[in-house]
Amino acid sequence: QAYQHKLKLALIGQSIFGQEVYNKLRKEGHKVVGVFTVPDKNGQADPLALAAEKDGTPVFKFPRWRAKGKTIQEVIAAYKSVGAELNVLPFCTQFIPMDVIDCPKHGSIIYHPSILPRHRGASAINWTLIQGDKKAGFTIFWADDGLDTGPILLQRECDVGQNDTVDDLYNRFLFPEGIKAMVEAVHLIADGKAPRIPQPKEGATYEGIQKKENAEISWDQPAAALHNWIRGHDKVPGAWTKIDDQVVTFYGSSLLDASVPAGQELAIKGASRPGLVTKNGLVIFGNDEKMVLVRNLQFEDGRMIPASKYFSADETAALELTEEEKKMAEDIRAIWKGILSNVAVIEDSTDFFKSGASSMHVVRMLEEIKQKYSGLQLQNEDVYMATKFADFIQMAVRKLRGEDKEEELVVDYISKDVNNMTVKMPYQCFINGQFINADDGKTYDTVNPTDGSVIASVSSASLADVDKAVAAAKEAFENGEWGRMNARERGRLMYRLADLMEEHQEELATIESIDSGAVYTLALKTHVGMSVQTFRYFAGWCDKIQASECGATIPINQARPNHNLTFTKKEPIGVCAIVIPWNYPLMMLAWKSAACLAAGNTLVLKPAQVTPLTSLKFAELSAKAGFPKGVINILPGSGGLVGQHLSEHPDVRKVGFTGSTPTVCFYIIIYDFSSAATNLKKVSLELGGKSPLIIFNDCELDRAVKMGMGAVYFNKGENCIAAGRLFVEESIHDEFVGKVVEEIKKMKIGDPLDRSTDHGPQNHKAHLEKLLQYCETGVKEGATLVYGGRQVNRPGFFMEPTVFTDVEDHMYIAQEESFGPVMVISKFKNGDVDGVLRRANSTEYGLASGVFTRDISKALYISEKLEAGTVFINTYNKTDVAAPFGGFKQSGFGKDLGEEALHEYLRTKAVTVEY
Repeated sequence: QAYQHKLKLALIGQSIFGQEVYNKLRKEGHKVVGVFTVPDKNGQADPLALAAEKDGTPVFKFPRWRAKGKTIQEVIAAYKSVGAELNVLPFCTQFIPMDVIDCPKHGSIIYHPSILPRHRGASAINWTLIQGDKKAGFTIFWADDGLDTGPILLQRECDVGQNDTVDDLYNRFLFPEGIKAMVEAVHLIADGKAPRIPQPKEGATYEGIQKKENAEISWDQPAAALHNWIRGHDKVPGAWTKIDDQVVTFYGSSLLDASVPAGQELAIKGASRPGLVTKNGLVIFGNDEKMVLVRNLQFEDGRMIPASKYFSADETAALELTEEEKKMAEDIRAIWKGILSNVAVIEDSTDFFKSGASSMHVVRMLEEIKQKYSGLQLQNEDVYMATKFADFIQMAVRKLRGEDKEEELVVDYISKDVNNMTVKMPYQCFINGQFINADDGKTYDTVNPTDGSVIASVSSASLADVDKAVAAAKEAFENGEWGRMNARERGRLMYRLADLMEEHQEELATIESIDSGAVYTLALKTHVGMSVQTFRYFAGWCDKIQASECGATIPINQARPNHNLTFTKKEPIGVCAIVIPWNYPLMMLAWKSAACLAAGNTLVLKPAQVTPLTSLKFAELSAKAGFPKGVINILPGSGGLVGQHLSEHPDVRKVGFTGSTPTVCFYIIIYDFSSAATNLKKVSLELGGKSPLIIFNDCELDRAVKMGMGAVYFNKGENCIAAGRLFVEESIHDEFVGKVVEEIKKMKIGDPLDRSTDHGPQNHKAHLEKLLQYCETGVKEGATLVYGGRQVNRPGFFMEPTVFTDVEDHMYIAQEESFGPVMVISKFKNGDVDGVLRRANSTEYGLASGVFTRDISKALYISEKLEAGTVFINTYNKTDVAAPFGGFKQSGFGKDLGEEALHEYLRTKAVTVEY
C-alpha cells in the first residue's frame, strides 16, 4: 500500500527498538524533528541517541520531565521548540506529562507489548508467559491520562510456543513486527485513516513490575505453572530459589514429557521433592508430579553454569596460559576497555554487565574478538556464562584449545531386538544438533506395516519447532562454521557421513524395513546402498562446482577506453526446505540433501509422517560425522502443518519436494503464492507419474515379462517411476499376460525381513485401503481383473499383486496412478507405432517411460517422441547417481541426481569489473 502524506515527528523513548523505529520512519520520508531520550549511562549513549546524533537530528537527554509533580518548564520549552505534529513512543521508561502528550496536532501513540486491555503495566511480556497465555502480541494505542488505557489504533497477535521465553517472543515477533506496525500506524495517521477504538472493559488486567525480590519460585504448583513462572522471568529479572542457602536463578526451562531420568538428587528449599541433576540439566517436579527441565543456573556472584554441571561447578582448575594466549587475553582486555569506557582498568574481577554493558555490547564484543581471532568461535550464551573477565578468558582459552568440546550427542533411543540385531532408533525432533521433544510435547505413533504394531511414539513437530529449525539453519549458513568451511572440508564431512551410513547399513535397512515395509534385501541394496552412493557422488562434487559450473569468462561490449571483465560464479542459496515421501524414506532424503549440502546450503527436512525413523537415524549419523550444529535439521510430523509452514517461511529460500501432485498443489504452490507473509522461493518438484511401458512383438518376451513385472511390482509398486500402464502389442498380448500371471504365482508374499520374501506389505493402512478401492473402480468400469485385487488374509497391510487387462483409455485406472502393485494392461494394434505413442502421451504426467523392442531405430524414435523425463529401452528402473532424474508436465520440474541436481541448489551471480 502506498501512503501519501508525511509528518513531523518527535520520538520519545530509548533502546534498539526505538532506534529501528526511528530509522524506518526516516526511510519512509517522515521528518523526525527531535529525539527525546535518556541520559548517557556509564558514558554510553542510548542506541536511539546514537542514531539520531549521527544523522544530525536534535537530541535531548532529560533525566526527568517533571519535578514535584509539575512539568519542568525548561523541558517543555525545549520540547515545543521542535514543532512536532505527532509524538511516537516506541519504548519509553520515563513518565511523560500530559501537556507533552496532548501538545502535537495528532497527539501521541505508544507501543505496548500485550493485547490490551490484558496485561497493562510495565511487565506485560513477562505476565503473558507467567499466566500461560496461548496468544501474545502488541497494541499501538493513543495515549491518554490512564495507564495503558487509551483507544486502540492497531493490534497484532502471535501464538505462544510451549517453551517460548520473553526473548523468544520479543525477537521472533514483538520486535520485528512491532517496528513494522509503528511505521504503519504513523502512515495511517498521516493519511487520516487511523482508527480510535475504545478499549473494552471486559478482560482488562493490570500487573505490577516484576523485580528480583518478587520473582521467587513458589513450589506448590503444577509443573506447567512452574515452567511458566521460570520462562516468564527469563532473562530478566530471573526466577530464583534457594539451594544450599544461596540464591540460585533458573534459566532455560522446558516441560519434560518422559519417564523420570537418572540423576543425582538436589535438595531445593520449599520443594516437596528433590530435584535431579541429569546429563541434560536440572529436573524439577510440580505438585502434579510432572517435570520441568532447567538448563542453566546462575549464582549470587553472577556466575552461570549449565545445570548439568551443578555438582562439578567448582572442580575446574584455572589454566596456565601460554605466551600467545596471554597476548590474546590482553587483546580481549583492550576490547572490553573499548566497550566499558567508564571503567578505569579492566581487572580480572571486572564483571561485564555490572560495569554497564548490555546485550547490544555482547554482540559488539564477540564480533571484535572474531575479527582478531577467527578460530575462536564464541556465542552470546558464552558471555552470560562467564561475565567476569578472568572467567571469560579461561572459557575462551578452553574453547581455543578444544578442551571445551561439546558433550557427546545425547540420544534417547527406542531399542528393538529384530532381524538378529538390536536396532537403536531416535524418535525426537533433530534441531540445531540436538534431539529434543516437540515444543508442545505432542507425539504420534509410527506403525510396522507387517503386523500393524506400534514401533515408537515419535515427536510431532509444531510451528514453533519449524521456526527454531529454520533459525538454526539460517544461523549455521550465515554465521556458523559451515558457511566458512572450504569446499574440500565440506566434501570430507560428506564422505565421512557416507562411511557411517555404510557401517550402519544393516541397521538402517532393518529400520527401513519395519517402518516402510520394504523387503530387507531391497532395502539393503537400494534404499540404503544407493543412499551411500549418492552421498559419495556429491561429496566428490564439493570442490569442483566452481570449476565445472563457471570456469569461463563472458565477453561483453567494452566501455572504452576502459576494459571490462565479466564472469559468473555459483553460490549456495541458503536455507533449503526438503519434503520427502514415504516410499523410499532414506533414498529420497539422500537424493535431495546430498546435492543441497554439496552446494553449501543448510537444510530443514520433513520426512513423511508415516516413515520418520531412518531420517532420524540419519540425523544421528550426521552429528557423529561432525556436521556443525544447524546444518541438518529433521522435523517429523504433519505435512499440512510442518510442510506448509516450511513452504511459507520467509527465511526458507528453496523448497525441494517429492510427493504427489495434489499435495504439492495444495501446500506449496497455492499457499506460497497466495500468502502475503511468504517470499518467492526457488522450487524443484518430483511429483506423480503414470509412466507408460510399450512392449512390441519383436521384443525378447521373457526379458520383457521379467522387466515389466519389475517395472510394476518393484518395492511393492510404491515406486514413483513405476509403469502405471503397459501397452502390449496385440499379437503377443495373451502370451505376455499368461507369463506374468504364472510368475506372480511364484512370488512369496510375507515378512519383509525374511530373505526369501519377494513382496512385502504396503506402506500403511490408508494406502492399502486406497489401492483396494482403486481395484474396485477398475472392475466397475469394465476392466478385466485377471489376478489379485484383494488384501492378503494375514495380519498387516499386504495386498496381492494385481493384473488388469482390457483397460480402455477413458477408464480411471488408465489415467490415474495407483502407486501400488497393480499392472494395468492395454492392447495396441500390430504395427501401430504412432497410435500407441499418442495413447502413451495422453496423460498429464511425464516422469518416466519405457519401450521393449529389438529394433533400435524404432526404440530411438519412440524415445524421441515420448514426453517423459526418463526413457528406458529394454530395461526399467535403472537409475544411477550420475544420471539426472526428474519429470515433465505435472510430474514436476527440476532434477535430482547427476550434475544437474546441483543447479537446483545454486544461484548464479554475474560480476563485471572495469579496469
